[in-house]
Amino acid sequence: MIKFCVRLVQRWLPEPFIFAILLTFVAALVAMPLCHQTPLEVVEHWGGGVWNLLAFAMQMALVLVCGSTLAAAPVVKRAIDAMARLPKSAPAAIALVTVVSAIACWLNWGFGLIVGVVFAKAIARQRSDVDYRLLIASAYSGFVVWHAGISGSIPLTMATPGESLAMATNGALTDPVPLVQTVFDWHNLLTVLLAIVGITVANTLMHPKQGILTIDPALLKDDEHITNVVSSPAKTPAQRLEHSKLLSWLVALMLIAYLVIHIGLRGAGLDLGGVIMIFLALGLLLHSTPVDYVRAFGKATTGAAGIILQFPFYAGIMGIITGIGASGISLGGVMAEACIRISNPVTYPLLTFLCAAVLNMFVPSGGGHWAVQAPIMFTAGANLGVDPGLTGMAISWGDAWTNLIQPFWALPALAIARLDAKDIMGYCLIDLLVTGVIICAGLLVWAM
Repeated sequence: MIKFCVRLVQRWLPEPFIFAILLTFVAALVAMPLCHQTPLEVVEHWGGGVWNLLAFAMQMALVLVCGSTLAAAPVVKRAIDAMARLPKSAPAAIALVTVVSAIACWLNWGFGLIVGVVFAKAIARQRSDVDYRLLIASAYSGFVVWHAGISGSIPLTMATPGESLAMATNGALTDPVPLVQTVFDWHNLLTVLLAIVGITVANTLMHPKQGILTIDPALLKDDEHITNVVSSPAKTPAQRLEHSKLLSWLVALMLIAYLVIHIGLRGAGLDLGGVIMIFLALGLLLHSTPVDYVRAFGKATTGAAGIILQFPFYAGIMGIITGIGASGISLGGVMAEACIRISNPVTYPLLTFLCAAVLNMFVPSGGGHWAVQAPIMFTAGANLGVDPGLTGMAISWGDAWTNLIQPFWALPALAIARLDAKDIMGYCLIDLLVTGVIICAGLLVWAM
C-alpha cells in the first residue's frame, strides 16, 4: 500500500505550478455548466481574483524567509542540532518530528510549518539511517491539525463579536461562539489527540527497513555563516552602522514592545503577522550584526520563489469558485447546496467536512472557505438544529485535511527541504486516509 501510494504520486503528481494551472482549468470547466456561466464570465472572475492574495502571499513569503534566517543564526543552529541528537533510532526520529510539528502547528500554524521542517532537516544531518523524504513528509503531516488549533482562522472569526459575523453568516450567527465551544470542546481536543497519535504511528510504520533514500549532501548542508566582507575593523561611518549591534537591538526591541502591547495588553491573538515579527526580532538579536542578517536573509529568499509564482493562480481559482455571474450562483454555492440537500442533523457535520475538503483543493485558504461556506452552511445548520460550533469545526477540519495532498501549503516546507511535492505526497496520502477515518468518527460522535 505504501509503495503503491508513493509510486502513484511520483508518477502522476506534476510540479506544484503545473498542478495549480490544471486546477484552474478544472474549476473553469466545471463552473461553466454547473453555474450557467459563459467563458467570458469565468475569465473575468479568474482575472478579478488573481491579485486578491497579494498581502497573504507576502506574509507567507516572510514567514518562510524570516523563519529560515532565524534558523541560520549560529546559536539557533546549535540548539536545533542538540535536539536533533535526542532520537536514538530512525523510527524514533520520525515519531519525534511528527509530534513536534503537530504540536507546533496546533499552537500556531505559521510557526509549526517552519519549525517542523527545520527540525527534520537537522535530524537528517545527524542520522544517515532515516529516510529523508518520509522525514520531511512527517514534518508536514502535523499541519493537518492546524485549523483545529488556537490559530485557526474560522474558530477565531466565530469568536470575534461584531456585525461582520452576522453579515458573513446571513444572520445565522448574531452572537460570537467562544473557543470553548469550538477549539477547546472536548470532542475537538480528543479528535486532535487521536489524529496526532494516528499520523505518528502511521509515519513510524512507513519507515522502510531497507532501500532508504540516498540523500545528496547538498540538500542537507546549510549555507555557511556569512562573514563580513570587511575583515579589518569598520572605519567609515557607513561600515560602523552596518556592524552596529545597537541598531539590531533597537529594532528588535520595537518589535517586541509592539507585540507585548498588542497581544499582552490589548488581548489580541497571535496572528501570522505576529509570528513574522517574532522571527524577525529574534533573527536580528541572534545574528552578529545587521549586515550579517541582511546577507542571511538574502540567501533565504530564493526559497520563496514558488510562493510568489503560485499564489496569484490560487487567488484566481478562488475568484472562479466564488464568482457569481448572471445566473446568480457560484460554484462554491452549488457545492454547498448539494451537501445540504442530502444531509440530516447527524450526517450534516460529516458532509460539511467532506464538502470543505473538496473545496480546499481549489481554495486552500481558511478565509476563502469562510467566504464561500459561511453564508450557506451556518444557515442550513441552524435549520437542522446543528450546534454552530460543530458546523464551524467541520468546515475547519475539511479545510485542513486535504492540505495533506494539496501542494499549496507544502511550498515553504519543500523550499527549506529542497524537495519536490511528489517526494512527500505519497506518504501524506497514507496520512490522509488515517486521519480521514479519525476526523469523520470524531464529527459523528460530536453530532450524536
